[in-house]
Amino acid sequence: MFLPARPASAPRSPDLQSFLRLLEERGELVRVSIPVDRELEITEIADRLVKQGGPAVLFEHVKGSPFPLVIGLLGTRERTARALGVADLDDLARKVRHLIDLKGGGGLSGLLGNVGKLRDALHLPPRRVRSGPAQEIIWTGDEVDLSKLPVLKCWPLDGGPFITLPLVMTRDPETGERNMGMYRMQVMGRNVTGMHWQRHKTGTRHLEKARRLGQKLPVAVALGGDPALIYAATAPLPPIPGLDEYALAGYLRGERYPVMRGVTVDLDVPANAEFILEGYVDPQEEWAVEGPFGDHTGFYTLPDRYPRFHVTAITMRRNPVYPATIVGRPPMEDAYLIEASERLFLPAAQMILPEIVDYHMPPAGVAHNLVVVSIKKSYPGQAYKAAQGLLGLGQMMFAKVVVVVDEDVQVNDFAAVWREVTARAVPGRDTLITRGPVDVLDHSSRGWGYGGKLIIDATTKLPEEIGSAVSSREELGREGMVEPLFVPRVAVDLPNYEGVLAQRQTPDGYWSVALHKTRAGQSQALAQAFAAHPAASGVRHLLIADEQTDVHNTQDVWWTVLNNIDPERDVRQLGGLLVWDGSRKLSEEGFVRTWPPKIEMTPEVRRRVDARWHLYGLPELQP
Repeated sequence: MFLPARPASAPRSPDLQSFLRLLEERGELVRVSIPVDRELEITEIADRLVKQGGPAVLFEHVKGSPFPLVIGLLGTRERTARALGVADLDDLARKVRHLIDLKGGGGLSGLLGNVGKLRDALHLPPRRVRSGPAQEIIWTGDEVDLSKLPVLKCWPLDGGPFITLPLVMTRDPETGERNMGMYRMQVMGRNVTGMHWQRHKTGTRHLEKARRLGQKLPVAVALGGDPALIYAATAPLPPIPGLDEYALAGYLRGERYPVMRGVTVDLDVPANAEFILEGYVDPQEEWAVEGPFGDHTGFYTLPDRYPRFHVTAITMRRNPVYPATIVGRPPMEDAYLIEASERLFLPAAQMILPEIVDYHMPPAGVAHNLVVVSIKKSYPGQAYKAAQGLLGLGQMMFAKVVVVVDEDVQVNDFAAVWREVTARAVPGRDTLITRGPVDVLDHSSRGWGYGGKLIIDATTKLPEEIGSAVSSREELGREGMVEPLFVPRVAVDLPNYEGVLAQRQTPDGYWSVALHKTRAGQSQALAQAFAAHPAASGVRHLLIADEQTDVHNTQDVWWTVLNNIDPERDVRQLGGLLVWDGSRKLSEEGFVRTWPPKIEMTPEVRRRVDARWHLYGLPELQP
């Protein structure tokens, strides 16, 4: 039975339901009234919509649950900006630049000029309230049943249903410092989930401290709340005292975030969330097998062991809406969260590396696989300085490929960036292989969380960088040494080779190959044969992808190749050609881990959604 509800007397701040009303007023939210299945069907609908910039969807009747589900809240760049209270995501950079540009000179008038900015900073700490909507209904004991929530099974090979938009809150057992992160949670029973705390995550650090102290770690998980807080839980915040996810959301929103004490845990929880899951993780307990999970890389993350989260209470609003997202083959909703973080942290990166003009993590690189950075270049080697400086900044340490271009190149113009690479980067001379930490979800790296990295200098070269005896300083004031640009050519006849299913050369100097690999060394032999063929004279990059890749789709080729390479092992120079071996790696080649499958929806679910699309009331999509 339900415990008596706490009165919701706290002032209402922006929350999920007010955002839904805003989206509906603007025609960006569609209600689906017919029953839908939480297993795969909702995923297939949401995947189609996000890839075509469609609306958010409120599923009013999810089979097996009394609660409605909303998905696609941040499914476009414009919706993400609206969720964060700005007209455009670029406004985030301007807000932060305004805050950190504090001036100390100019006497009294100079100091007074900072008052407005400091007033903005005062919005950072959260505001404690006695009660809030998130505790209007409280379940404890036998009432706790996670199966009542419309938790999605997203992809066919997933190990079970996963909570995909959780705001997971813990506190450092020693310092009391708060942390909030978004870690997927596989539902394993009525009151148990997995807790996907990877080795680099703050939650893992808190759990290890609790283990040393002989304590259980209290945990609270919010579902919903202000969309600005949902974003903040994904943001790679720097370790600055007093700066946490509540503080970031408060700054973005311009008001202190309302929090209240949990019912069964001594943690601050968002007062305006839809649901709160309260409980603990016992560091002494054996970890559970979690996964597989169709992940944001577009591949399945294979099963592994992670801590168990035990739910002691579920609190909620009187009429809550369950928020969800899906991840998978790009572009997906997470691309806009990544772009928001790019804009938000650009000013901070520029403070440390002032030559940076802009940077971008394209969807095909699924965040860490590819970073493009433009710089204002003034001395030789500066591209490598900027790239390696970026690799030392927070979660940017996970970047796999960093491409550096001139300041006038639009970093979010994918085609223009790769044209610059062929035009200005000579394989070998302008490429640098290094190694370091990589995302633990990277299935192709030489070791778990550790692998190679590639830096490409696609900037205009100074004399020292192309072997001139004249320095760039001596070149000032007179006509300098200009390196002729590489002019790509598409070959008329392309060679055949064992396992090649399709191939294509592009006018900008790339040769893409879909390879059905059946034996060790097959891709290396192909590369040798193709590099020696006359058809290689007009290209600079040979991109070897797997048999599922559409060589006529540039995004699909790069997504596959970037996922499937460890640059130290798989990117090499053969004459004037840079070979990217994005084929599947085999145990016979010394690869010691299991190679995961790409995420694919089942044909049966696709057919079912096709047949029911007219019943959903959703907009027609392009084929």
